Amino acid sequence: MAKRSSKASPGKANARARSAKASQPVIEAALKLAAEKGWRDLALADIAEAAGLSIGALYAHYPSKSEILAGYSRAIHAAVLAETDGDQAGESPKDRLFDLLMRRFDKLDGHKAGLLRIAEDTGRDPLSLVCSLANLERSMAAMLEAAGLSTTGFRGVLRIKDLSAVYLAGLRAWFRDDSADKAKTMAALDKALGRAERMASGFPARKKRDAA
Repeated sequence: MAKRSSKASPGKANARARSAKASQPVIEAALKLAAEKGWRDLALADIAEAAGLSIGALYAHYPSKSEILAGYSRAIHAAVLAETDGDQAGESPKDRLFDLLMRRFDKLDGHKAGLLRIAEDTGRDPLSLVCSLANLERSMAAMLEAAGLSTTGFRGVLRIKDLSAVYLAGLRAWFRDDSADKAKTMAALDKALGRAERMASGFPARKKRDAA
């Protein structure tokens, strides 16, 4: 019996490329509408219309708004991770986490208004909040692995939860930070990482970093 190739077939690769291409206008439309109209009462039909798709075509990619946010989160951390290859050699894992999370905030800058409205509305919707936290923990697991920290076992679970709390502290500062250099965001992130370092599951010591 012939062995199955470990490489993706051209057909599957093309399908993924088409899916990614179709996803971008959906995500852009959803975040734009969130900024304008709010998130809680925003319908998939509204997003489909703004993205120039039928509701059926949108539903094939994203059957819920939480799936749209999950897709956006995957796209963001993929973009962050694509920039990390070989450029953090010699840095401590804690330095890497700081840099990775700041890069993530850089990637989010263009959608701040929509994300702020989503955060406000999601806080009033327990089900959406649970879904968002699940997406957050998956993203933070990816950040930890990129920084060279294992996410397996009980210690890994604690690290994910710690970094999620760190990220949320940075996110709250980022929402309020109108400076060009994100000084307030960096300060909040640095402080939160310092607190996490003192926890039982914390991260390896971080070298002093010039915030500039």
